[in-house]
Amino acid sequence: MVTAQRAHDLIHALKHYLPTQNPLKDFVHHNTLHAFQHDEFHKAMEKASKIFGYRTYLPLDEYRKLYQEGIINQEFFEKFLAKKFNHDLLNIWREKLLYKTYDETIKEKVGSLRELWKDAIKFEIDKLTHPVLFRMVGNFLDQGISVWHFPLKNWDFLNAIRELQRLSFFKPFRSKRAEKLLLHKNLNLDELLKIVVGDESLYEHYLFDQQFAHPGWSGMVAVLEENPHLLLDHRKISLEEFIAFELLLEIDALDIKFGEGKWHSAAFYADKNFDKNIIGNITPSELFEVYALWQEIYEWSYYDQVLFGLKVPVEEEQSKIKQVQAILCIDDRECSFRRYIEELIPGSETFGTAGFFNVEFYFQPEHGKFFTKSCPAPVQPKHLIKEYEARKRHKTDWHMRKESHGVAGGWLLSHFLGLGSMFRLAKNLFYPSDSPLHVSSFRHMDKYGKLKIEAQNPIKFSQGLQLGFTVDEMTDRIEGLLRSIGLVENFASLIYVIGHGASSVNNTHYAGYDCGACSGRAGSVNAKVAAHMANHPAVRAGLKKRGIHIPDTTHFIAALHDTTKDEIEFYDEHQIPSDLTEKHQINKTLFEAALQKNAKERSRRFLMIDTSKTDREVHEQVKRRALSLFEPRPEWNHATNALCFVGRRASIRHLFLDRRSFLNSYDYRVDLSGEYLSAILRAVAPVCGGINLEYYFSKVDNHRLGAGTKLPHNVVGLIGVANGMDGDLRTGLPAQMLNIHSPLRLMVIVEQLPALILSALKQHASTYEWFKNNWIHLCALHPETKEIYHFDHHTEEFKAYQPICTSLPVAEQLEQIFETDCLDLPVYILKHS
Repeated sequence: MVTAQRAHDLIHALKHYLPTQNPLKDFVHHNTLHAFQHDEFHKAMEKASKIFGYRTYLPLDEYRKLYQEGIINQEFFEKFLAKKFNHDLLNIWREKLLYKTYDETIKEKVGSLRELWKDAIKFEIDKLTHPVLFRMVGNFLDQGISVWHFPLKNWDFLNAIRELQRLSFFKPFRSKRAEKLLLHKNLNLDELLKIVVGDESLYEHYLFDQQFAHPGWSGMVAVLEENPHLLLDHRKISLEEFIAFELLLEIDALDIKFGEGKWHSAAFYADKNFDKNIIGNITPSELFEVYALWQEIYEWSYYDQVLFGLKVPVEEEQSKIKQVQAILCIDDRECSFRRYIEELIPGSETFGTAGFFNVEFYFQPEHGKFFTKSCPAPVQPKHLIKEYEARKRHKTDWHMRKESHGVAGGWLLSHFLGLGSMFRLAKNLFYPSDSPLHVSSFRHMDKYGKLKIEAQNPIKFSQGLQLGFTVDEMTDRIEGLLRSIGLVENFASLIYVIGHGASSVNNTHYAGYDCGACSGRAGSVNAKVAAHMANHPAVRAGLKKRGIHIPDTTHFIAALHDTTKDEIEFYDEHQIPSDLTEKHQINKTLFEAALQKNAKERSRRFLMIDTSKTDREVHEQVKRRALSLFEPRPEWNHATNALCFVGRRASIRHLFLDRRSFLNSYDYRVDLSGEYLSAILRAVAPVCGGINLEYYFSKVDNHRLGAGTKLPHNVVGLIGVANGMDGDLRTGLPAQMLNIHSPLRLMVIVEQLPALILSALKQHASTYEWFKNNWIHLCALHPETKEIYHFDHHTEEFKAYQPICTSLPVAEQLEQIFETDCLDLPVYILKHS
């Protein structure tokens, strides 16, 4: 008999391996195979593949093609193998990698018991149960997309199903046994599993088989059980209830098909040799050794160029006087924008940090019913920022009104507005324009609205959250921001705090394009809050006591960069001192020029854009493209990401990295203890590492670990997407976000002494796990000697690394390259450096 504790343990084990993707509004990138993160990366890849059937590497033919094309460096290939194998084994392994034929068919454990059972009884039970299961739970969890609402949404899921069975004319269950089991007040999993599975030792195997037949829905229910706040319109549901409902549906279908007591449980067809251990040890194979070698060589062929580039001597800047400084998000999409700011604005300097700018809070817009998190997902804020005196900025359209879905309203609208809609749709194909369908990051906060940032005395609370920040709290956050990026002196007269967001018309995963450090929302509010705090006289007085003196002549300006359209919006410009107004207007013109150049660089990856045109003309095409209803790729988001540099801008500014690097500013001279480095790495690992690995797994197995193509996706309940009406929720990233992505793990390079990096990492066990188990690569750049040290995860120590690369091309005419090349570019030395 399965006790309550045993049932709890079974479900807990199951939850550990289910996807943990949030509803669409809170979509945040994460490590898709987080359940295996306690294992070394390559070992985990083999386990995940053999247990669940995932493809965790590229096919061998693709690696070999990359080798033939020179993308995998042939010299590096030879030296890597020579270092790993002695002379006797070298030729054998070279032959295996380049020529040996392997059977790459994946035979997974999960699903084998149910498959055996279904084949034996010759009944495809899922075809009957899944449509009912998905529709029922989808309607129960619906957040507003459904015209007809679930009648008992305030009940918990299973009790709501019971009430439907009692009162509804069309009942969920038709067989007497299923109805009796459902209505029994002491319904438990043990009774249901005994009927369906039979043998208690196979319960775990069966539950994995059953729930991984639809991991999207199972994972979503598990996430919402643990985090009910993720639904604005709350629902009560648990994975145990979800499983019980599915087991009842299976009993119902089998009783109707064969008759009660006239069919055998799954265990009846499993012989004594059947492997009952679903999550057990697997036997290592030579094929996965070959995969692992290819992946390492593929990655280091690229890393080696970057590491060599960091050793190239760079002249130190003579002048320390800066005219303009800009603090942006570490996002890889800001990599090129920062380069153009520094190129076009004289005396400029840019910094990168997590885009919530060290101010964590919930944000409630004036016309919004709910508040949303505006900081990294794991952080639990205690503060609320409210907007007031703001305009209502979301447009409406008759087609989106609920009346259009009714019988009379739908008939009238289709007759009177249908023809006009057809012409409007056709016009949008050739002349895209703004519409109520357009999701814009600029609408997240009203440009001219006001925010309640400073806490009143006495402090007020709303729904358990403190309204605003006290002066001391503001001082703490600005000190942390400035010290973490190394900006503690030589302040410019104008410092821009630039958040980022995105915009699109046809994109269900829009939250994944906004700022991950703001929980998938635009960083405008955070930028405005941080700038206000940094300009506050009492905060500056507090900072001065702590050793950071910001001159009275310095003013912080908040802004938001739309990474899709390459547009920028500035906030609170009326507060800029009169003697700096003209300078700001000049800077705005230069920011616009930087954005035009940025758009042209991005356009080389876009089809149907003539990159040979002027910067301004290309920029206009890019902006129109973002408004098109027919564009499945409004921007490439994080595609091609491969690096994260944590260090001074001067140490990497001379390299062209093709928008592939997260850039986190850090000055080792300001952080002698490693306190700020530890905090940076605690964010870099889950945020940048999570982004990188979700792209990696969605690329290598877009069918199982990604969301497949966007084309058949339907939005379900505003919480996820499914193929068609009755498909499972699709997790991971759609193919249209990945076409140009190269699946490399993240390489984090830190400009600091190796011993101090190791000390900072070991302060936080979960952060250290990412590096110790090789899910993220790590190198140290010695800040004085420029020597490179690679973290060896086997010995858990840094070892000197000498790049194989001996030279890098110099970028003479980058614009010419952008106009002719749409593939990944090599690392260049920038000519101005």
